[in-house]
Amino acid sequence: MRDFCFYPAAFASHGKGIILSGLFIYPLPNMVRKLLVSTLLCIVSLHLTAQTSRFISVKKTEIIGVDGKPFHMRGTNLGNWLVPEGYMFKFKHSSSPRLIQEVVNEMVGPDAANAFWKKYLQNYITREDIHYLKSIGMNSIRIPFHYKLFTNEDYLGGRGEKRGFELMDRVIGWCKQEGLYVLLDMHCAPGGQTGDNIDDSWGYPYLFENAESQQLTINIWRKIASHYKNEPIVLGYDLLNEPIAHYFDASVLNPLLEPLYKRLVKAVREVDKNHLIFLGGAQWDSNFKIFGPPFDSKLVYTFHKYWTATTIDVIQDYIDFRDKYQVPIYCGETGENTDEWVMQFRKLLDEQHIGWHFWPYKKMDNTRGIVTFPRPENYQMVIDFADTTRTTYEQIRKVSPNGSKVAQQALDGFLENCKFKNCTGNKGYIEALGFD
Repeated sequence: MRDFCFYPAAFASHGKGIILSGLFIYPLPNMVRKLLVSTLLCIVSLHLTAQTSRFISVKKTEIIGVDGKPFHMRGTNLGNWLVPEGYMFKFKHSSSPRLIQEVVNEMVGPDAANAFWKKYLQNYITREDIHYLKSIGMNSIRIPFHYKLFTNEDYLGGRGEKRGFELMDRVIGWCKQEGLYVLLDMHCAPGGQTGDNIDDSWGYPYLFENAESQQLTINIWRKIASHYKNEPIVLGYDLLNEPIAHYFDASVLNPLLEPLYKRLVKAVREVDKNHLIFLGGAQWDSNFKIFGPPFDSKLVYTFHKYWTATTIDVIQDYIDFRDKYQVPIYCGETGENTDEWVMQFRKLLDEQHIGWHFWPYKKMDNTRGIVTFPRPENYQMVIDFADTTRTTYEQIRKVSPNGSKVAQQALDGFLENCKFKNCTGNKGYIEALGFD
């Protein structure tokens, strides 16, 4: 049975009659005509309300669910999947995706490295992972991604403008089946928005001073928004993760952030008026002073907090911002701490009606996350190689395992161990988040 609905253009009152879908009905008593017009308008209004309620929205300081009630985000980040981070591989120096790729390439060669990354992207997050996150009580997740997945640049074993959609569509499909909402987070923007390892940049936030990088960022977000504009399980778009690290001159760079946000929001709204848009503050998503009044009706302002006290003064500036402008705020990243700290900070956020996604979901040999998996056999060889100075080809030759089967086995072991079936839930951490 197809859906049937009335649209305003489909009917109109005309004199003492009614035009309905191009047909003129005449004559009708005045009272009957008014009643029919009123009924049709109510149907149209209900239809339009039903359309908009398919998507998460906002009302003043609250994010609103499809049921019309406040929606309190409670979930995690799929860190280390589409944006590998060195510390989660146990590396001290090879910290960014580009540097991690170099480690694998130099250890086993480019062909074997490409094969590793293709399996990595398949194994690290699976349907079983998504089902598990929903089963313990989460209602949403945040997915960090690299802009290169939407270009022809080489990244993690391949290239192509459709790779990002192929990877994210698969996970979003699983999330839709589970009823788990998804926030998409551009963790690595063209040119670099942070200037450190987390954005896979070249050591400076060149995005804010490079017109080509800005245009590419705009084009990618427009493409993503166009692709997901009608997908209700997508909660929204986190435009730039942790822009402008504190190492740089804030007086120069901070004034450039909100104008770029406005351009990005404009591009998204050209193709997608349904989804929320998340804006992070400067200096690691901590500084809201760079923001003026809200410039879109569906904005959420996001902050990150690590290794602070768990008292309200730590987040008071964000609460004040929320109250001043009557907009929702949200904690996109926090965690990486003891179970006691996680519980205390989570409770603080809950008490203040602030949604959250704790970082991260999965880590190797570490209990500061939702689940953990064991180090593979002989993995110390990989760590030692990654942490050894390799700035010249001579240095690479001296420490390279030269096609050693043991090195390949260690990498294969990582691919096997990271599968959900080999993961163990960190009970204390999970309970600290209020999950079962």
